[in-house]
Amino acid sequence: MESAQKPLGYTPDDPPSFAEILRCTHCGLCLNQCPTYRVLGWEMDSPRGRIYLMRGVAEGRFEIDATFALHMDVCLACRACQTACPASIDFGKMVEAARGQAHQALPQSRRERLLRRWVFGGIFPRNDRLRLVARLIALYQRSGMQALARRLRLIPRGLRDSERLLPRLPWRFTQLGQTTPAQGVMRGRVALLAGCVMGTVYAPVNEATIRVLTRNGFEVVVPPAQICCGALATHAGERAIAKEMAKRNIEAFAGSPAQPRDAILVNAAGCGLAMKEYGDLLKNDAGWQERAAAFAAQVQDVSEFLVARGIEPPPRAMPRRVTYQDPCHLAHGQGVRAQPRQLLAAIPGLQFVEMRDPDRCCGSAGIYNITHPDIAAQVLDAKMETIAATQPEIIVTANAGCMLQLQAGVQRAGLKAEVLHLVELLDRAYQA
Repeated sequence: MESAQKPLGYTPDDPPSFAEILRCTHCGLCLNQCPTYRVLGWEMDSPRGRIYLMRGVAEGRFEIDATFALHMDVCLACRACQTACPASIDFGKMVEAARGQAHQALPQSRRERLLRRWVFGGIFPRNDRLRLVARLIALYQRSGMQALARRLRLIPRGLRDSERLLPRLPWRFTQLGQTTPAQGVMRGRVALLAGCVMGTVYAPVNEATIRVLTRNGFEVVVPPAQICCGALATHAGERAIAKEMAKRNIEAFAGSPAQPRDAILVNAAGCGLAMKEYGDLLKNDAGWQERAAAFAAQVQDVSEFLVARGIEPPPRAMPRRVTYQDPCHLAHGQGVRAQPRQLLAAIPGLQFVEMRDPDRCCGSAGIYNITHPDIAAQVLDAKMETIAATQPEIIVTANAGCMLQLQAGVQRAGLKAEVLHLVELLDRAYQA
């Protein structure tokens, strides 16, 4: 609650906004847009039900217990409910704050506590450790150990689905600290988030992003001290870790008056939304509110930046049949829908076929497809049905998690289609 008197049941750190909770009229228009409600059919696993639980905790009628935590954790945080809501209630921030409440209030086993500390506090904020883990995975894939482990069924049953999700990792990752000059007349300078997954698993997407931007006259700087954006920590309720990561990125992207930049660009929807919400994440941290808000105001998805500035038309036709999957955190979270389609329309010869419900979640949701594989698989199967109906040669999206999930979906559904990031397709059009 924003006033000095807080309802009973609030935990001290960053509760969901009570004012936002009270704005929900329980109309139910969000229900059919909620992936978990469509799969589970249970009121408490709908946005309306979760808000009811949050209000009960805020007013001291409910305790933060394992049941409360479960209903918050099962949410995909896709934010489709925000698009459906007549009042535009900011549910995404609310459910992340509620997860933070549960994380503070409930005891954890020693194993869970150590695992969380190791993953969210020990790997993602440390580029050296993160890239070492990625390098070991690449070695595992390239050395024959992966094939052997699969053939001998050495992978624990609980990890098999997660292991199969991994694409083949590149051996070369995004170089931090690099500056790539603009081609031709320089139109401006931008800073690029390398990202944790994008900088390792999908490093070629970053390379394509840099080529597209420099082709269009922009110098691209990849700040050396940047780290993971903190989105995964925020989703997991690790708000203290996420705050420290946000502060480090604000420092890393500070720039200098001698080299002003036009924007901070992101090519992963989940990262872009997290960075645009640094102001809210750090709203109670003295000395950081204004810096975080100013930082967030500079963040743009690469598609919205390119459309706003205008691009050089690709020189040759690409006669390919393409459909586009809206990443939830781009469409519902950032309101960026038209720009990716405008970039696709700029590619000569492309046959774009809109799928039904393109902004319905694919089931990735950060690490949701690892923590809740059964629900994620049902959400993915529904998505793949709508994709298959378009008979695409290429499935385009704009987020790392969506790419991972859709690549798994293509294999699962037996489709002959390639999954590409939007900038990868645009880059190919320039090189065709």
